[in-house]
Amino acid sequence: MKNTPTDPIRLSLLLNELRLPATKVNWPRFADQADKEGWPAARFLAALAEHELAERDRRRMERHLAEGRLLPGKTLDTFEFDTVPMVSKAQVMAIVAGDIWLGKGANLLLFGPPGTGKSHLASAIGLALIENGYRVLFTRTTDLVQKLQQARRDLDLESALAKLDKFDLLILDDFAYVTKDQAETSVLFELISTRYERRSMLITANQPFGEWNKVFPDPAMTLAAVDRLVHHATIFEMNVESYRRRQAVEKRKGPGRPAAFATTNNITPD
Repeated sequence: MKNTPTDPIRLSLLLNELRLPATKVNWPRFADQADKEGWPAARFLAALAEHELAERDRRRMERHLAEGRLLPGKTLDTFEFDTVPMVSKAQVMAIVAGDIWLGKGANLLLFGPPGTGKSHLASAIGLALIENGYRVLFTRTTDLVQKLQQARRDLDLESALAKLDKFDLLILDDFAYVTKDQAETSVLFELISTRYERRSMLITANQPFGEWNKVFPDPAMTLAAVDRLVHHATIFEMNVESYRRRQAVEKRKGPGRPAAFATTNNITPD
């Protein structure tokens, strides 16, 4: 069979049509190496395929990180588990695998006073899940509620809720800061109901369940919201001294002196 020289321009166009951008970039280099080292065709093809898949994974990770809106610099490596002894690092590492609870639409709830690392831990869990191939959205609860309210005014709430369905995990930060307003709490309750047993939520809150009557104006709605969230839920009670307060104490004490630190009793949300 007569050898016909490969037309690089035609090959480039073909690879564009096939949507193989990494192969388009890499094939000349791999072809040169294959010619020099006498690779069989299967090895050459496998090398191109492996690099194409790796590049797709990298681009997907970039997209998911961009859409996830996580807090910058908040990772599990930088979270101080020693200062929050009621949060098991082993349990968190099992959680970020995602395969046990996300498929069931289970929830994760983080309770504790301000400054105890709830947002840090929530964002870090989100990052680890994205790295494991899941789609996550981190948002302040008030910001999302306002967007859902606008969608309702535009008669587009159903579509807005459907768009949130693409996320395996929705992280609602500062949940209890939502104002006690009928319009706000109704869209929040609709979001919770829509995702119930279908898509997972991670919620951070300064207030225990007993204080959520400040969020939902109707006791029946409060009870129904709590019931849906705690069903199939894991709850972390991060009742420790404020991290920011401890940092301020350490700064005042100066280097070489022990920092004041004390954990409070665990308080089960009522």
